[in-house]
Amino acid sequence: MFLTGHTGFKGGWLTLWLHARGARVYGYALDPATDPNLCDAARIPSLLAADVRADLADLAALKAAMRAAQPSVVFHLAAQPLVRDSYRDPVGTFATNVMGTAHVLEAARDVASVRAIVVVTTDKVYEVRDGNAAFVEGDPLGGHDPYSASKAAAEIVAASYRLSFSRPGPDAATVATARAGNVIGGGDWATDRLLPDCLRAFANGQPVSLRYPHAVRPWQHVLEPVSGYLRLAERLGGAEGRRFARAWNFGPDAEDSATVGDVARLTAGIWGDGAVVTTDGSGAHPHETETLRLDSSRARRELPWLPQWSLQDALVRTVEWHRAWLRRADMTAVSLGQIADYEAAAGR
Repeated sequence: MFLTGHTGFKGGWLTLWLHARGARVYGYALDPATDPNLCDAARIPSLLAADVRADLADLAALKAAMRAAQPSVVFHLAAQPLVRDSYRDPVGTFATNVMGTAHVLEAARDVASVRAIVVVTTDKVYEVRDGNAAFVEGDPLGGHDPYSASKAAAEIVAASYRLSFSRPGPDAATVATARAGNVIGGGDWATDRLLPDCLRAFANGQPVSLRYPHAVRPWQHVLEPVSGYLRLAERLGGAEGRRFARAWNFGPDAEDSATVGDVARLTAGIWGDGAVVTTDGSGAHPHETETLRLDSSRARRELPWLPQWSLQDALVRTVEWHRAWLRRADMTAVSLGQIADYEAAAGR
């Protein structure tokens, strides 16, 4: 397995799960973007066959790492993942998310062992529209902010490589994209994300201040989409792989789409200790989409994939992980334990 972004939040959890399955994982990423981070907390480098720290912009380094790994599956998760950071550095965001994706696909094109490529994007790739209907994979792509636009462009890059460079025959590499909702879980310390902001504030005995309390998002535990990525990779590498070489939504059940304010208050209740939620009414914040909902019926029907943990379950697991980290528990063991619990819930 070749995995870009293993030092990040989703990439770290995917590495842990692949390790639990006995996979040999080669990682390619920059150093973690935050301190603390999941990579260090769960000792991710110790689980890897190789830990290459390099930029997606370095195509020569990426090609060399891919050739050394000779993977059958490529998971591309490395990205600039934050909306607000994309306003601060739009050019860097486009360079990483668009050209970085092109570089990964180009590197994989030269390695004959590759059978499946999963490019991870976001639920924010869709063109903003009026109304609350859930987005389906065939809806128009768009993006108001640079982050969303860069991920929509990455979808187009992936589709172009799929259409232009697919090798003939049963051993041809297949390319799919995966669009997930807002993910939560232990080990996320990013700035300007709801759960990390809540947990930082509550651990310090401070209130958390919300920018967009009425914004609706499709919340889910990080293991939900990661399980989808794994299932998708299995299908891509199978005898009917070409049938799965397309875009896929991985979102929660409809009842787990909730407002930012609701999620913050639920988290405060689970945390206890008098945790307080307030609202920042200054209005001095960049634009973010008000409502996002995903229709994941294609994944449920064809992969098949189903979410296992409710929003309440996801929040409880996130708080449990963070409290374990605060008391200096073995976070590799804690993380692998949560993966085992998830697999038990899924009946695997």
